[in-house]
Amino acid sequence: MAPRLGARLVVAISPADVGKRVTTRRRVPGGHRDAVGVLESWRDGVLTIRKRDGSLVEIAEDTLAAAKVVPPPAR
Repeated sequence: MAPRLGARLVVAISPADVGKRVTTRRRVPGGHRDAVGVLESWRDGVLTIRKRDGSLVEIAEDTLAAAKVVPPPAR
C-alpha cells in the first residue's frame, strides 16, 4: 500500500488582498469551517469576508488554517 500524502495547509493571503475573492479554512471547536467570498477588510487581526449571499463572516486571523486568492465564480 502506498503512503498517503497529506495536503499542506498554507495561509497565502494578506491585507494587500482586500477586494479580492478568497477561500479560507479556520479552526473552530470540533473541526474546521470554510468561507469563500470577497475579502472586505483585514483590521486589528480580524478578516471580514462577504459571501455570495451577501452575508458577512468575521474571522480571527489567529484561527486561519489555510487561505488563498481564488478566481471569480463561473457565470
